[in-house]
Amino acid sequence: MCPPSSVRYLSKRAAIQPPSANMNKDYSINLSVQQVLSLWVQGTVPTLQHFTEMWYWVFLWCLFSSLFVHSAVGLLMCVTLQRHKRGRLITVVLISVGFLASLTDAVITSAAVAAVYRVAGKDMAPLEALVFGVGQTAFTVIISFSRILATL
Repeated sequence: MCPPSSVRYLSKRAAIQPPSANMNKDYSINLSVQQVLSLWVQGTVPTLQHFTEMWYWVFLWCLFSSLFVHSAVGLLMCVTLQRHKRGRLITVVLISVGFLASLTDAVITSAAVAAVYRVAGKDMAPLEALVFGVGQTAFTVIISFSRILATL
């Protein structure tokens, strides 16, 4: 049983903090592709606060930049292999395998980046999500080229 003085202290402490102090938190999650591409965060705080938001934004930037790179390479392969008997099939297979591999890599690395930010208790700015997403694609391209040159 608590002494009456501690009950009085708790009630005074609760009276000091207004109940609306914790009610102003923004729990909206920004998961719109249009918001990601425009780098616009809806809500009172212009940062990404939740794990799912961070993961989704970094993943989408990695997805779109990877899609851009693979489309450019696919177009180059189609032009280069147009006279080959099975050139178009080779292009479709290689681009599909490369895009799916980078997509799987993007899911894992985006989750790792979001987890580090979440555990550190930091919010992520939309521009940081862009840098991480495009950076993942850039590192994938660099590693891919360095592996090809190492085999020659």
